[in-house]
Amino acid sequence: MARIIFPDGTELRDLPAVQGRLARLGITLRHWPAPAEARAKALMEKQSLNDAEKEELLGFVQNRFDELKREKGYVTRDMVVIHEDIPGLADMLARFDKIHTHADDEVRYILDGQGYFGFVEPDGKQFLLEVSGGDYINVPANAEHWFEMRGCTRCKAVRYFIDTTGWTPNYTGRAREFAEAAATA
Repeated sequence: MARIIFPDGTELRDLPAVQGRLARLGITLRHWPAPAEARAKALMEKQSLNDAEKEELLGFVQNRFDELKREKGYVTRDMVVIHEDIPGLADMLARFDKIHTHADDEVRYILDGQGYFGFVEPDGKQFLLEVSGGDYINVPANAEHWFEMRGCTRCKAVRYFIDTTGWTPNYTGRAREFAEAAATA
């Protein structure tokens, strides 16, 4: 379940309170349980998935895609599977650990594992949002944010798109002020 971590190490764990704090930035957070079918669980437990297995796992959450197509107009989706044995993983993740924006919404439904989105508030303050299995997040276009794994080694997430070209990171040049120690405490 999602939690907000502030630079001083304090946390906000109450889901309605977390959702309210994120809503101030236009961010939508929902909690949708990950698929419970035995085959889906078996796929989520695997370190890596081939393309056919990714499509099979996406089939278990097709209802979410159908809902988002009606609600938000998403036209495509894919699955990203991050694990410690991906060649060039550090370089891949480094593209997103600097503060950036996108021309389109960044939308993720975390099925397994976890990751951290960092956000910049209008007054320049920053905080982290830990997301894990069952968390759905919609970061609106032009919201200043970053993403990192912070010691986590695995994550399986569905990405939803209206237009994949709008998902290129546009770096803002703003420095991250969030201390590593606060998030790992």
